[in-house]
Amino acid sequence: MSRVYLDHAATTDILPAALQTMVEQMRAGGNPSSLHSAGRDARATVEYARERIARAIGCDAAEVIFTSGGTEADNQAIKGMYFKRRAADPARTRLIVSSIEHHAVEETAEWLHKEQGAQLDWIPVDNTGTVNPETVRELIERNPADVALVTVMWANNEVGTIQPVAQIAAIAAEYGIPVHTDAVQAFGAVPINFRKSGVTTMAISAHKIGGPMGVGALIATRSADMTPVLHGGGQERAVRSGTIDAPAIAGFGEAAEHVIAHLEEESRRIAALRNELVAAVQATIPQAHLSGPNPLDEEYPGQKRLPSNAHFTFENAEGDTLLFLLDMQGIATSTGSACNAGVTRPSHVLIAMGMDEDTARSAQRFTLGHSSTAEDIATLLAALPGAYTQAAKAGLSSQLPDASRWYG
Repeated sequence: MSRVYLDHAATTDILPAALQTMVEQMRAGGNPSSLHSAGRDARATVEYARERIARAIGCDAAEVIFTSGGTEADNQAIKGMYFKRRAADPARTRLIVSSIEHHAVEETAEWLHKEQGAQLDWIPVDNTGTVNPETVRELIERNPADVALVTVMWANNEVGTIQPVAQIAAIAAEYGIPVHTDAVQAFGAVPINFRKSGVTTMAISAHKIGGPMGVGALIATRSADMTPVLHGGGQERAVRSGTIDAPAIAGFGEAAEHVIAHLEEESRRIAALRNELVAAVQATIPQAHLSGPNPLDEEYPGQKRLPSNAHFTFENAEGDTLLFLLDMQGIATSTGSACNAGVTRPSHVLIAMGMDEDTARSAQRFTLGHSSTAEDIATLLAALPGAYTQAAKAGLSSQLPDASRWYG
């Protein structure tokens, strides 16, 4: 059975050029921290990749700190800046965090609250999942002196909403407050320029853009003062210790250069497929409701929503049921964040957008990537109405009889 893969937000297919670059470096070997010729050659490979990524993201090469992925980059930025800012002034204990963050940010903030006494202010969003910059200003102005940092993701991983990050960074800068943004979903999908954005730190990841899993980067200004989360050999500006993974970094650099070179044409191609999907679902399944900004209202892809993202809720249908019914037909989709897979609880993102728990449980996310085709969309559209009818017959788990009546 041929497979249709529509979960590119979880991970996308590795680009052939990135794979080839990795294999070449694996064969060459060498530890980039070694002083002999093999080590120097490996170091040269890493630095070339660093320069390629810096050009792609709009920063200096010295501002690229390699990590194991987006989760580590988020942890290092938020914990690292919080510790340094609080050490410089013990009054700085407040984190201002958007209410729709990826778990890598949300749970880092919660850990700082529980273990380090941080005070959390959650930024509300509207029903499209958008943060209002003036709300951030209001939260800061409650007491600018106690704010350690602000963190707002560039684009949401579930519903694809793009946030006004540059405006938020400009407001925070008025008070000398650093801003972190998780740009894992946005990098390679929409234009990003780290320097022009005004943020202090940014997280990106290779496997979302056609690079390998297990490598990412924290983009950090030279003035970003952070306490290291990992300690050891002092690699990566003494911020991220650990043996440098030259093959993975080489693949990351190759993928970064490729996606930026093809960004405009690919964004338009993918957005056109996504718009076809959205229009067809809305026309054929009245019980399907688009979450987030309506991409059919956008003149250009990537203004308010990621070009690759289509997210729906389906009345009276469990999202997991719909996922498995589609999977049985060879179509891979998602109910939300892959990092929260297997946890049967409604999405905090959808709840923050004002949905009730039953509606949030009925979600299905379709995300496209560089290997997506018109045939993929046609296959989904042929299968989806029948799968929805079956899922709706099964109903929502909250509507099932209470088993405790029999089992106590």
